[in-house]
Amino acid sequence: MKARISSLLFFAALLAVWEVFCRVSSVPALVLPPPSSVLATLWSEIVSGRLWPHLGVTAIEAVLGLVVGALVGIAGGILLSESAFLRQLLGPYILASQVVPKLALGPLFIVWFGFGLTPTIVITALICFFPLLENTLTGLESTEPSKKELFRMLGASRAQTLLRLKLPGALPVMMAGLRIAAVLALVGAVVGEFIGGRAGLGASIMAAQSIMDTSLIFALFVVITALGIVLYQAVCLLQRIVLRRYPQA
Repeated sequence: MKARISSLLFFAALLAVWEVFCRVSSVPALVLPPPSSVLATLWSEIVSGRLWPHLGVTAIEAVLGLVVGALVGIAGGILLSESAFLRQLLGPYILASQVVPKLALGPLFIVWFGFGLTPTIVITALICFFPLLENTLTGLESTEPSKKELFRMLGASRAQTLLRLKLPGALPVMMAGLRIAAVLALVGAVVGEFIGGRAGLGASIMAAQSIMDTSLIFALFVVITALGIVLYQAVCLLQRIVLRRYPQA
């Protein structure tokens, strides 16, 4: 509790220093608006209702991209863990998919999927799936050899060993990957909107940039940060539920 209060006080002090600096310095508001101006703009966006449709679009893109990326990543991690041949065959291509900048793939996705939610969800899923794949693969391969030998001696099949030993034991590592992916999901959604989004917080930032509304840009940063914290905390709650359900993990 003391640490949280100290953190809030530190944040308030930073805002106060920022506000004073903007008021006493010659820096124009176009370059660095004071927090009071940012909060006033944010409140105006909330009250007018202009913010909510864009917030909803970005939230949908981030959640759907996270879900698709998580499912593909977990499935891919299981397949690569169970098949050394597939790991050697697909490993270089999976790595290449992550090395290529997503901004470079954006125009292609727009050509393939058109404008709207689909290309942004695809970009988000592509960003999210790699942490889940790597963490799933790492968690499954970290199973203790003695436990695997015990299952083999008891006559457990490969599927039983996977479902009752490897996956429960890998859950903490997999959930850590999901936490990372939750943060990256919002990054992917906003980046996708930068490229070809017609709605969403990223598209709103681009629109605010075109009219040089710096206060609105900072206000949208606040909203994106808040949305990211909510998404991250939701995944943390899911982690607590899952690990409580499987305490042996």
